[in-house]
Amino acid sequence: MSLNLAFEKQVAIAAVRRACVLTASVFNNLVKNETLTKEDASPVTVGDFSAQAVINTILNRAFPDDPIVGEEDAADLRAESGAALRKRIVELANATLTAKLEVEEKEEWGLGPNYSQTTEQLLDIIDRGNYGGGRTGRMWTLDPIDGTKGFLRGEQYAVCLSLIVDAQVELGVIGCPNLPSDPSNPSGPRGNIFVAVRGQGAYQLPLHDPLSSPGTRLAIPAFTPENLNLLESVEKAHAKLSFNDRVAELLGVTRPPTRMDSQAKYAALSRGDGGVYLRMPTGVGYREKIWDHAPGSLIVEEAGGVVTDSRGERLDFGLGRTLGENFGVVAAGKQTHAKVLEAVKKALAEEKGQ
Repeated sequence: MSLNLAFEKQVAIAAVRRACVLTASVFNNLVKNETLTKEDASPVTVGDFSAQAVINTILNRAFPDDPIVGEEDAADLRAESGAALRKRIVELANATLTAKLEVEEKEEWGLGPNYSQTTEQLLDIIDRGNYGGGRTGRMWTLDPIDGTKGFLRGEQYAVCLSLIVDAQVELGVIGCPNLPSDPSNPSGPRGNIFVAVRGQGAYQLPLHDPLSSPGTRLAIPAFTPENLNLLESVEKAHAKLSFNDRVAELLGVTRPPTRMDSQAKYAALSRGDGGVYLRMPTGVGYREKIWDHAPGSLIVEEAGGVVTDSRGERLDFGLGRTLGENFGVVAAGKQTHAKVLEAVKKALAEEKGQ
């Protein structure tokens, strides 16, 4: 039975839309020295912090008791060396929060000209994303800019938000500002929001007007080996591409893979842009973060797909901030998933036998 999450869905779509507008603005005005470096060498831009501040502010106003599992914290921004970056983030976040109300948006979510925030309020709200996760209750997961390298290249990135209830993803929203609205017309209009509520299907909405549009219902088509292709990461650090090539060979796939950053791959899979999303660990002991898969996995499932790890086990979102012992991610349509999983297991067995 699906939960009645109409209000949560409305708020989440509005929050993701505002964050998408913000991140697009940051890209268009990007200054190179506004990029920090994280320990894992993944670049973090001013857009990451600003978008998290905006989304956390909206969630905190609409659902003050709900914890948030986010990727960023404000420690670097509180340091004296972060003063210039901090000032820019406060300006961007406030410009986004105080922009005029769009159709179906509400002032009580902290939006509109009267809702400017102080620096300390915004730093504190960024830090609200420090929840450790768990198996019971409600929690939101947020990745404010998933695919930061794609973002910096002007290619695919995503603003990703989900609501998890008792360790099950119930609502997923992914904003893809650079994804073509029509995959058959890659040079046409861009900018979409993908949304799913468990038991209610998955939809593609226009980024410019997502709250008043009925959207397009998504359904993963059936694939044959001749028209099947893999969706995989651009960054070699994020994907074991030689392994993917072997899986494709075992499946009889002849089409080249489609490579893009971020959970835009889940969105692309949900509408049939590719037939398989495969992500295998590139390092020993690597554990996937829940915010990298929660919204995308639900959108694919609600579009008629199956998402498991490489052993065929469901992804476990109740173990904290990571997927724990889940090994890899295999996502495909219902008609394709079993064959893909069989090929993955065979390729893994071959690796062990080497």
